[in-house]
Amino acid sequence: MNNPWDIIKVLESDNSRLFKEDYLSRYIVKDHTLYNPMLVKGLVYGLDSMITFGVADIPESVSDGTGQIGGTDFYVLADKLKNRELTGHAARDAIIAAMQTATSEQWNGWYRRILLKDFRAGFGINTVNKVAKGTVPVFKCMLAHSGDNNPKKIKGEVVVEYKYDGVRAVVIVQNDTAVIYSRNGKLLTNFPHIEKAFSKKIFNDLVFDGEVMSHDFQALMKQIHRKEGAQTEDAYFALFDFLPITEFTEGKSTLPITLRKAQLNILSAQFDDSIRLVDYQLMDLNEPDGVVRFEAMNKEAIEKGYEGIMVKPQDGLYECKRSYGWLKMKPYIELTLTVVDMEEGTGKNVGLLGALVCEGRDEGKDFSVNVGTGLSDADRKLFWEQKNAVIGQLVEIRADSISLSQTSEDLYSLRFPRFKTFRGFEPGEKL
Repeated sequence: MNNPWDIIKVLESDNSRLFKEDYLSRYIVKDHTLYNPMLVKGLVYGLDSMITFGVADIPESVSDGTGQIGGTDFYVLADKLKNRELTGHAARDAIIAAMQTATSEQWNGWYRRILLKDFRAGFGINTVNKVAKGTVPVFKCMLAHSGDNNPKKIKGEVVVEYKYDGVRAVVIVQNDTAVIYSRNGKLLTNFPHIEKAFSKKIFNDLVFDGEVMSHDFQALMKQIHRKEGAQTEDAYFALFDFLPITEFTEGKSTLPITLRKAQLNILSAQFDDSIRLVDYQLMDLNEPDGVVRFEAMNKEAIEKGYEGIMVKPQDGLYECKRSYGWLKMKPYIELTLTVVDMEEGTGKNVGLLGALVCEGRDEGKDFSVNVGTGLSDADRKLFWEQKNAVIGQLVEIRADSISLSQTSEDLYSLRFPRFKTFRGFEPGEKL
């Protein structure tokens, strides 16, 4: 049993991952060498995210054709579809002709599933690559590390962008046709107006990275994978990076982000309203002016409802992996309030400081908030022992956002407040 459609039928019959791996290994690898090229090629065409055929409806065969279609003939057809040499009615007619030549078993169990990009047998790229490492290319885009967890890396000459709260997406343009992928390489087909905006000859062989945005994130998530009738007309693509497809497949760009941004600005003359460049600023975080601008941009991110900010070194390259070249930071605010009282802790903090009770006024708002995080065990012990010295002091507090107090309509509180430092002490002075 070496026919690919027979192999797929057996894989369908058992849900065990180990069974699928063992069974596939019999037909993919022999003496540490790939063999059964017809099977391997079909698996690659059906699983590689970068191979698309530009057709949505693939008919199912209801009767045997006039004769068996050879693998060579099928891949000639597949390549023409992949390269968009066949589109529209011509593509449909060629697919029907191939179906009518193949047997139903061949077509429904193998060739049709390749064109659908779904073998429907409970396995995927990970299973095939577990059996034979590197058989199917894995789709990878650049991912960020947390800047909040790596504060020492937030330094020097950087590009600072707003972080949009949307659906991460990568647009790849080949043969005047744009295809939209999720960050994991899944096809996103419910945004035809964005595909159309990118489907231009000038964008050929380029990869665009960004976020699909909508006025309502929750509504967008409901529409993004709908099989039919998706309402996504208000969505747009928030674009923050790009590189040639050759560099994307190799896993790394050759140009630093500042030059990539400059080239994007030139390309933006070809964009319509469904493609919008993400705002950014260049700054030096080792200089006082850069720190001031960074704080101002962070504050604006909160006010305008962005998810946060992204920090990227100005000489940074695009790398198709999780990289410290991109650092994402949650937006935060900093307020200085007065300690008016102190609460004892509970549990392990009995006899120690539990929270600082802080009040004050900032930008026309009256605040009352308990701050119990950001304190070390030593802080809790020392501050509790020196209560009289602490009460009345100004304390700098960092928080995620401002919220209305639950106790009064005239008071405001803070979301996730964290103790940062006391203000107004002389250098070296201790409590």
